[in-house]
Amino acid sequence: MLPYRSWLFVPAHKGTWVDKAVKAGAQALILDLEDAVPEADKPLAREVAAESIDHLAADAPEVGVIVRVNALDTPHFGADLEAVVRPGLQALLLPKIYTDHDIIAFDALVRHFELRAGLELGTVGLIPSFETARGLVNAEEIARHPRVVSLMAAAAKDADISREVGFTWTPEGLETLYLRSRVILAGRAAGIGHIVVGLWQDIHDLSGLRGFAEANKQLGFTGQVLIHPSHVETVNEVYAVSEKELDRYQAMVDAYESGAANGQGAVLFEGEHIDLAHAQNARKILEFNRKPTPDRKEPTR
Repeated sequence: MLPYRSWLFVPAHKGTWVDKAVKAGAQALILDLEDAVPEADKPLAREVAAESIDHLAADAPEVGVIVRVNALDTPHFGADLEAVVRPGLQALLLPKIYTDHDIIAFDALVRHFELRAGLELGTVGLIPSFETARGLVNAEEIARHPRVVSLMAAAAKDADISREVGFTWTPEGLETLYLRSRVILAGRAAGIGHIVVGLWQDIHDLSGLRGFAEANKQLGFTGQVLIHPSHVETVNEVYAVSEKELDRYQAMVDAYESGAANGQGAVLFEGEHIDLAHAQNARKILEFNRKPTPDRKEPTR
């Protein structure tokens, strides 16, 4: 999955908000069928979400499209998947995941709807949201499933995770440091390169937002889930990869390719052992972050 820095929630039944979110600069949209949608509006939200996926695929293919579906223990998740598993959908954000058995169940259901939609199996990734105590305890097993493409650590004020664990939220975040770190470690151990955190709830406190983003980038997160378009610019800036870092990734690719041309499967780069996996990760980062120049075309995604 591409390393989108800003993931902006859009209530799925508010189709007119989609273009506003794109104009705000959000790199990925989360069309929310869960908490943001009143019970009576769930059927409408599915219809509008399907239309939004088609619209974004045609008119804004550079924007990542993710849908947060309802949990497995609700009567909605089957209809959610039937509506949104279609060309243009990149991943599903899964709420209230408890064990890897939940991921296995979602995987089987998604396979069914991929086949119905004529999609290649494995097209739609799964992104567990760690908002339960049991989910965090089982984070390593959950992250290892091959369809899991990213993880979301939940650290919001007065949300499911705070009620589950019982912590008192502070802007400094010491009370969630272990919870967030556990998600990072589970993801890295499973080979997942892109892990996001959510979320900063104070719409007007942009200084607090910046501090929250900077602290989480230092911890290892590569992007952030947002609830308001005004937060997009700050988050895109904080999580951006610097030109110095991009130059290093380019040098890494060059070193690997030079070695590969001479029959070497691994080479030393700045004192570190690198192989094909390192080069592929570096290429993905470069493709996503390098701006086009007169002699370099915009990468397709």
